[in-house]
Amino acid sequence: MTNLLTIPTWADEQYIYAVVETPRGSTCKLDFDPVLHVFTLAKPLMTGLSYPYDWGFVPSTEAEDGDPLDVLILHDAKTYPGVVLRCRPVGILEVEQNSNGKTERNDRVFAVPDRSPLEADLQDVRHLSLQARQQLEQFFRATNALEDKSLEFLGWHGPVHAIETIKRLSR
Repeated sequence: MTNLLTIPTWADEQYIYAVVETPRGSTCKLDFDPVLHVFTLAKPLMTGLSYPYDWGFVPSTEAEDGDPLDVLILHDAKTYPGVVLRCRPVGILEVEQNSNGKTERNDRVFAVPDRSPLEADLQDVRHLSLQARQQLEQFFRATNALEDKSLEFLGWHGPVHAIETIKRLSR
């Protein structure tokens, strides 16, 4: 299997690549293991909790936590681990994560696949309803509930900020 961490960040001037680690509807978090080149179980989620959208990473990036930049892929389809989607960034949620006395940024990019007709009109994640954004924040809190981590949400920003962040963290 190809090392999915090293494929290009950018498909072209407008679109990034996003690698799916955990598909929509999954009740456990999966991670890509760069040594084994397979997907491994990172953690089960709390009972009743599942991923609302595909979750993954932006390849050839490195965030402050040392991992690739996280991405939540907003679309109505359920894919599977290892799928690479050509996506348009629509925003970012800036997040500060506290764990074991250490504080670091762990931002989440939001993107829409280029072949997603139902979400094609979404240009800015801030155009999601307030309730939808609050539910996403609750989901992120809940996925960390079984670990000794706390999250502080620093703000929702649009596509320009997301693109700037992706460019800054590209290797």
